[in-house]
Amino acid sequence: MITVLSSLRQVGQVRAILFDVNGTLRVREIHPPTQNAAFDRILKILGKTSVPEGYWSQLEGRYKAYGKWAQDTLVQLSESEIWTRWMLPEEPAIIVSTNASELMLAWSERKGRVLPKPETEAVLKELTSRGYRLGLISNTMSTLDIPGFIERFGWNKYFDVVMLSAFERVRKPSIDPFKKAAAALNLDPSQCAYVGNKFSKDIVGCKRAGYPFGIIIRNPDKPLVDVECYDVSADMVIDSLNDLLKIFPACTR
Repeated sequence: MITVLSSLRQVGQVRAILFDVNGTLRVREIHPPTQNAAFDRILKILGKTSVPEGYWSQLEGRYKAYGKWAQDTLVQLSESEIWTRWMLPEEPAIIVSTNASELMLAWSERKGRVLPKPETEAVLKELTSRGYRLGLISNTMSTLDIPGFIERFGWNKYFDVVMLSAFERVRKPSIDPFKKAAAALNLDPSQCAYVGNKFSKDIVGCKRAGYPFGIIIRNPDKPLVDVECYDVSADMVIDSLNDLLKIFPACTR
């Protein structure tokens, strides 16, 4: 189902559709083998065979503290900075810093494995065939997670631009990655649409950057929050990526 919240008269000017990743193109599911392997990799990197009770809870608390700071400031620190300053300041800095990328990837996998939404590839393929340029703009603390994921599923061919906070060092809803993505495509922001699942990061960022369409994918298990707290609003709410094919016809250049 598509809920239209504003005029669709500008659809014809859209030349690029950019996406969030987590919760939009893919989902994470509980998967004990992945999770157990992730904790084992962390221990191996640190040269530990066991940890005291409460160790993982302590790391979780530190991770949440960093996440709040990063979202409040919209600054994304490097993986080395996150792990040496926030996550494991008591461990030898050289070991932690050298292995920070692998630590972050393992930490992301502690909650399970990531899988594409069933319809994702078909929708990306069809939008590409219709003439749209596609890209990613996503908050991520890992330099390995999303690049490895899109390579593993062969999605590199669909994306002309990839803006990840782990590389850009700034987080949504900053307008910077949205404007930078448009510039990388040699387009004006007014020619871009963005699809995400979090109003406070995705819609606020893209609309303030000048994108005419900010589209939210509804999670049936969670209500939209904070939608009344900002100076911008979503243009459409959809239930599935398949709904994009009803919104964006063949691109006329």
